[in-house]
Amino acid sequence: YVAAVYEHESILSPTPAALVDRQSALELMGRNLDIYEQQAVAAARQGAQIIVFPEDGIHGFNFTRSSIYPYLDFVLHSHSVKWNPCREPYLFNDTEVLQRLSCMALKNKIFLVANLGTKQPCEQADPHCPSDGRYQFNTNVAFNDDGMLVATYRKHNLYFEYAFDTPPEPDYKFFDTPFAGKFGMFTCFDILFFEPAVNLIKQYNLKQIAYPTAWMNQLPLLSAVEFQQAFATAFNINILAANIHHPTLGMTGSGIYTPVKSFTYHNMESYGGKLIVAEIPVVTTEYETNLDINERFSENLRHSCKTVTSIPLDDQVCFKEGEETPSRVSEKGNEQLPPQFYAEMMYDNFTFVPVWGEKGELQVCANTLCCYLNYQKAVLTDELYALGVFDGLHTVHGTYYVQACALVKCGGLSFSTCGQEVTDATALIDFQLWGNISTPYIFPLLLTSGITLDFADHRGWKNNHYFMSKNRTSSGLLTAALYGRWWKKD
Repeated sequence: YVAAVYEHESILSPTPAALVDRQSALELMGRNLDIYEQQAVAAARQGAQIIVFPEDGIHGFNFTRSSIYPYLDFVLHSHSVKWNPCREPYLFNDTEVLQRLSCMALKNKIFLVANLGTKQPCEQADPHCPSDGRYQFNTNVAFNDDGMLVATYRKHNLYFEYAFDTPPEPDYKFFDTPFAGKFGMFTCFDILFFEPAVNLIKQYNLKQIAYPTAWMNQLPLLSAVEFQQAFATAFNINILAANIHHPTLGMTGSGIYTPVKSFTYHNMESYGGKLIVAEIPVVTTEYETNLDINERFSENLRHSCKTVTSIPLDDQVCFKEGEETPSRVSEKGNEQLPPQFYAEMMYDNFTFVPVWGEKGELQVCANTLCCYLNYQKAVLTDELYALGVFDGLHTVHGTYYVQACALVKCGGLSFSTCGQEVTDATALIDFQLWGNISTPYIFPLLLTSGITLDFADHRGWKNNHYFMSKNRTSSGLLTAALYGRWWKKD
């Protein structure tokens, strides 16, 4: 099918905290919707059957609970009501934005997913009802090619969005299409959590996801395109990801992703929006997903002692109960092992070892997690790389448990620069990276120079270790990482 996503540079209110009337709010949103309209037309002309717009694209951000109120449309979050806002605008008040989106879908005969702010009155008898008597949600809406509202999803994992409420229960929302079956929906920060994103995909066996986001890039592990691709790969699904475009805020990175190919846009240099249109295969459920395999293997993860022999290592590695790190027996006996050091990466205290010389084998451990690397540099450069491990609770800008094995290019030549944000690299490295990760939810990250993407040659479970290997990246290596999310320890 042919899909489109639009990275939108939204026209923002210069004073989002100021109180305005509905008319002024509609005027600002109308300017963004005018751009959406042009893009829907352009996408339909290129044969797109569905288009996805970003989070916060219509109203912007940095509102307070009261200042966002004039920007909110009324939406009934009910399955029972069949409603076409374009054809039946008179049914509900305060639905001007929904009407315009619905008409865009109808006029262009295209499925359309967009994100807006919505309001819903609630009774004081409802124990979750906010004191002002209304819910305010960060909401995705989906319309079919006739303009019918076919699904609404309320964002569950809010990212410092004080204007919005978390819905009392997670929404599992999807809609049906004639060209690719069911599409699920979730938003931005949701992608890092089990509820509702992962549970939605698993419960309903979804293969297509529409994903509006307003994502601030954080290198080396959480750049938008890097994580979007890793998610599509890990779950063996297609993702249509639309990000907002505000380079001064570090926001860019959209794409159409399949498990084996990506069509992406990442641009920190220039302004304006970008429409991506691509024809992609419908992912079917014929073959077992990586995740099913992961889950089978994770059952047998905890062996008290395991010798990793099938992986070519000079050192034999053995995990004993209660041992912090595997005991190391170097066959050569008195070799100098590279020094361990600590550096902060993305606000977490990683344990690193330097990746020196043209080839070698390394290991580094923290808590229960050990990471291993076999590498050979195809081109020797004077860049410093390091192998890092983190096994702990991430607590800045959100709280969630991470197990990560990461090969990263450092910012400079001193150890203290490892973990810094780097966008360019020249070293081409053949590698095999693996770790005894305790969760089946592992996102394989592979980022190359200029924030471009690559795919691993092989990845999966072997002897209770998850691995990823690559011979020769397409350009200089920035990050190769196994990013594990252990929800149970959040």
